[in-house]
Amino acid sequence: MSDSSRVTAEGAGWGAAERGTYRRLMPRRRTEKISWLDPRMLLAARNGVLASWFGDPTGGVRARWTARCAAAGAPQDKVIRRDDPDRFSFLVLGDTGEGGDPQYAVVPGLLEEGRDTAFALIASDVIYPVGSADDYGPKFFRPYRDYRAPIYAIPGNHDWYEDLAGFMRVFCDDATPLPPGPAPRPLTLAWLRSLLWHRPRPGDGEGLTEARTLRSGPAQQAVQPGPYWAIDAGPVRIVGIDTGLLGTIDAEQGAWLREISRGPRPKILVTGSPLYVDGEHRPCPVEGGGTVDDIVRDPGHHYVAAIGGDIHNYQRYPVRLDDGRTLQYVVAGGSGAFTHATHTIPRVDVAGVTERDFRCYPLRGDSLAFYSALYGRRLRLRRFFALTDAEAMAVIAERLGIGPTRVPGAPPRVTRRMRLLAGLLGTGRRPDRGKRFRLPVRKAYTSLLSPGSATYTPPFFKSFLRVDVSPKAVRLRCHAATGLRAQEVAPPVEDEVTIPLT
Repeated sequence: MSDSSRVTAEGAGWGAAERGTYRRLMPRRRTEKISWLDPRMLLAARNGVLASWFGDPTGGVRARWTARCAAAGAPQDKVIRRDDPDRFSFLVLGDTGEGGDPQYAVVPGLLEEGRDTAFALIASDVIYPVGSADDYGPKFFRPYRDYRAPIYAIPGNHDWYEDLAGFMRVFCDDATPLPPGPAPRPLTLAWLRSLLWHRPRPGDGEGLTEARTLRSGPAQQAVQPGPYWAIDAGPVRIVGIDTGLLGTIDAEQGAWLREISRGPRPKILVTGSPLYVDGEHRPCPVEGGGTVDDIVRDPGHHYVAAIGGDIHNYQRYPVRLDDGRTLQYVVAGGSGAFTHATHTIPRVDVAGVTERDFRCYPLRGDSLAFYSALYGRRLRLRRFFALTDAEAMAVIAERLGIGPTRVPGAPPRVTRRMRLLAGLLGTGRRPDRGKRFRLPVRKAYTSLLSPGSATYTPPFFKSFLRVDVSPKAVRLRCHAATGLRAQEVAPPVEDEVTIPLT
């Protein structure tokens, strides 16, 4: 196993190193590069904005999809019952499907660490930009064609931008288009929304039959009972929920979640919207009252972890509950899409979790160095704009009031230029410093600059999880994927935690 980014700069992917072999896996005809600063992409992905302005229709659409699955023979309780032994392993990926270098760079390490795993899960956003069935060939079937076990998934908001049609065809084997729902009354918000709504183009998914041949082995097959489900595997139950376009769940799914969570069997939640992220608590509302986190925290439900996608990095918050249990809240969305910055996360102090307990990947200093180099190239101001990893680590330590995470020698002196660049790039601070000025800058950075920040040269700072289950404990490890050969051969462990089940 190679060094992690917490040990050496080389472990993070900095410096001259051999590029990985992942490009051999990519199609000769490259997929269109995704940039969220491209007006065409924003127009195609307009349904999220329309749902927030004119009302979210996903609850009704989801109910019709699940009713169709039930009518076709899916189990009423939506439980996938496997025959895994008491000791087994599985993988968790998140936000995979951009189809470019960062997604394919994850695959060699995933195949290395996942060769003995029973199955894999995708937590949110299987396909960008709008979940089109046409994109499943280069963005799902091809990259994971050599993974010899089943893959289950929960949709993210991007999978919902075409009313989940592509997702349902691939994961639920439901190839018939969903009939239109009741027509909205004219001159209402719902009527206006329907006029502007983005829908699949006619003939979408004509190449799916050919694409499926890339994962046609008997051991690779899996049909799930809908966009949300539970998996009984060995001693644990894994519960996957669909948070739709806006990060909420409807009343029907909420009632199912409460029912499926009962009982003493240890449970792991997989969700498209993480419950703790970027130093904040986001409990995920349930239509009709209550939150997903209320259900997860209930001691009668025996959850031990909640893993969420949507944010394109890795974070972990070990939250100690009032009854003495510790729940591991994890963000695991770093398996293919552009990297969301971690340097914008302020000093962590939430639900009793402090900087001593918090973990993230990439490290904040590596995130700041990555983005400073990226914008230095784009603005053609590399000499002024780019920070070395050591400089970035030093200015992060100063702004957050924490010790440097990785320092091979004496840290460099923090200069005015370094402080200026850290501020321009939205670097977080201690909660008691600079609130009035920091928050608008950070908000502008994360909402405007970060979504267009894809990159196509290593290091990519991608990641995936391997979860090892035994009757007494679950071990969760975050493995890095930089796009360099060293991390392909021996994917470094960036974080590891063992969770007792008894």
